[in-house]
Amino acid sequence: MRRLTLGLVPLLICGAVSAKQIKPAIKSATKPATAHAVGAAEKSAGKAAPKGPPAKMLFGAVTAPAPLAARAIGSYARGCLAGGVSLPISGPDWQVMRLSRNRNWGTPQLLDYLERLASDTRALDGWPGLLIGDMAQPRGGPMITGHSSHQIGLDADVWLTPMPDHILTRQEREDITATSMLKDPFTVDPKVWTPLHTKLIKRAASYPQVSRIFVHPAIKKMLCQQAGKDRAWLGKVRPWWGHYYHFHIRLKCPPGMTGCEDQKPPSGDDGCGTELANWFTMLRSAELAAARPTTPGAPPLPKKPPLTLGDLPKECMTVLSSGGGGPVIAPDGTVPAALNAVAGKDAGPPEPHLDPEALAALKAQMSKSKPKSKSAPTAAAATSASAGDAAPTPTSASTPASASTVGPDSTQSIPAAQASPAAPSVPLPHRKSQ
Repeated sequence: MRRLTLGLVPLLICGAVSAKQIKPAIKSATKPATAHAVGAAEKSAGKAAPKGPPAKMLFGAVTAPAPLAARAIGSYARGCLAGGVSLPISGPDWQVMRLSRNRNWGTPQLLDYLERLASDTRALDGWPGLLIGDMAQPRGGPMITGHSSHQIGLDADVWLTPMPDHILTRQEREDITATSMLKDPFTVDPKVWTPLHTKLIKRAASYPQVSRIFVHPAIKKMLCQQAGKDRAWLGKVRPWWGHYYHFHIRLKCPPGMTGCEDQKPPSGDDGCGTELANWFTMLRSAELAAARPTTPGAPPLPKKPPLTLGDLPKECMTVLSSGGGGPVIAPDGTVPAALNAVAGKDAGPPEPHLDPEALAALKAQMSKSKPKSKSAPTAAAATSASAGDAAPTPTSASTPASASTVGPDSTQSIPAAQASPAAPSVPLPHRKSQ
C-alpha cells in the first residue's frame, strides 16, 4: 500500500487536480498506472476516471495534525484545518469525552476559548466543569460519522451534563452517556434542566468571538423564558435538530485568517417569536413523519453524495498530504483507519418520541389546524440523529417559513439580534500551534 502523497504528485504534474477527484495509489500485484496512462484511457473511453474514497474517509484516517501554520481553511461544512492543536484531555475545569474518536482538535483560538469558558463558568456561574464532546479531527475535514460541520477547527460540542468531581478513566469517557434535557420531543424536562444550564449557555454566547450557539428548539424556548431583561445574547443562540443533550459552539473566523469563510453576523430579533413557533411546527410534523409506517417497496430517500477531496478548497490537498502520515488506501478502496470511527458510541441517548396516546392527540390537533404552508420536514430531517448535527440538513420544505435559521452544516446567514456580552470579557491570549 502506498501513501496518499505518492498518488497526488503525478496528478498534480498533469494539471488535472482542479477538475477531478484524485484516486489515491494503492498496492497492487501489477504496476500502478501512471497519470499519463490514466488520462489516455479516460480520453479513449470517453469516461471519467474512477473516484477515490470520500473525503471523510481520508481525513478520518489521519491521526496527527498537518505541520503547517495554524489556519482554518474553507467553510464550517466544507474545509479543513492546518496546524491543528489538541485540547488536553483533562484540565482544571474540563474533561474531553470519547477519546477514541480523536476529535479534540482545533485552532489555537478555539482552545483558548474553551479553556476560558471552562474557567469562567466554574468561577463565575458555579458550573462544575465542562465535558467536551467533538471538536475537529487532527486535520479537520469531513467526518465519517456524526457531523457535517466541525471541519475547520472552529466548532465544538459541550455536553449539558455537569462534569463529575473526579478524573474520568478512558473507559468511563467512552461509556458514560450524556443526559437528555427533554421530557418529550417538545418540552424540556424540569427535573433535569436547572438555572445553571441557562447561565452556562448565556456565558458561552457572551464572548465576542462566538458566532453561533446551536440548541434544540425546546431548549431555545426555555432560554427565551429564563433570559430575563438581558436578551441580547439570545440572538446568537439558534435552534437546530438534534441538540438536546449538548450545545454546539461556533466561533467566528479569527481576524486576519485568510481562506476562512465566515458566516454573516447575526442581525434581527432574538429568535423567540415567529421563528421559534415555526420550529415547533416542524417538530410536530417530524414526530408524525417518524411514526408513519414505511411503505413496502418504496424507493429509498435520496441521499446527498459525500464530499470528495475535489469538493474542498485546493489547499486541503496540501493539508492532507503535508509532512507524510497521509491515509493508507486498501485495495478495495476503503480506508481502514477511518472505519474505526464507525464503531464509536453515540454521546447521547436516543431522542424521545411520543407514546401512542400522545401521538394520537397530536394527529388530531394537526388535522384541525390545517396549516396553510406545507412545511413538513423530509423524513431524513424528521429522523434527526442523536449525534447532534449528524442529522441531514433539512431542505427548503423543512425550513422555518422565515428561512431565518441555518444550522450547523451551513454558512448562510441567520438574522438575529447582535449579541452583546452578558458579562465583561477580555481578549484571550494567543496559543501557538504544536
